[in-house]
Amino acid sequence: MRTKPWPALTLLISAPILMNLAFTGLGVAFDYPDVLQLPATEALAKFRAEQTTVVLLFALLAAAACAFAPLAVLVGRLAPMPWAVRAGVAAAIVQTIGLLRWPVLVPGLADRVATEGPDSPAIHTFETVNTVLGTLLGETAGYILTALWTVLVVAALRTPRWFALLGYVSAAAIATGVLVPLGVEPAELTNFLGYLLWSAWLLAFAALLARHGAMPSRVASQGS
Repeated sequence: MRTKPWPALTLLISAPILMNLAFTGLGVAFDYPDVLQLPATEALAKFRAEQTTVVLLFALLAAAACAFAPLAVLVGRLAPMPWAVRAGVAAAIVQTIGLLRWPVLVPGLADRVATEGPDSPAIHTFETVNTVLGTLLGETAGYILTALWTVLVVAALRTPRWFALLGYVSAAAIATGVLVPLGVEPAELTNFLGYLLWSAWLLAFAALLARHGAMPSRVASQGS
């Protein structure tokens, strides 16, 4: 009997569950991500009103994102897929950095705005941080790298057709998130649905590993 890859199984199950719980909690407590469309002063006021809860939930969401780095490494042991490992680790890094701006940087900015008023330079800093660390790094780069990792993993493994299709569809839907900053409104919904499908794909991945213990490689190597 093949030994079950328990570390990979644990992360494949726990990471998407933690991610979705934290995201749902932020939607309830902070109206996230819609709150990002509000003027900075209003967004920061909402942040201060529920700061402890919001900081905790963003920290949990960042932890879930960070978990995809070791997950990418562990999945990379199932078959030769060095580029998938690199894409997965990079996706974890950029998303973790983007999310950590909320518990690390935003509390201080929110306090400054509350003290200095609507003319505080902290408002511009908040907007810049959201654009650079949020929109460009954590979201746009994160969407692309997450989708790329998923496609490379599916391409490297010999899996059931339904599993491969679920992976490709979820990756394509996640990638549409890069259109959100361009004002393509349907992309918000497709990106959201993509992450739901991707969570289901990760759990299905865990189920397949739990059943078979290993997966045959589809390709000899993705290069080095």
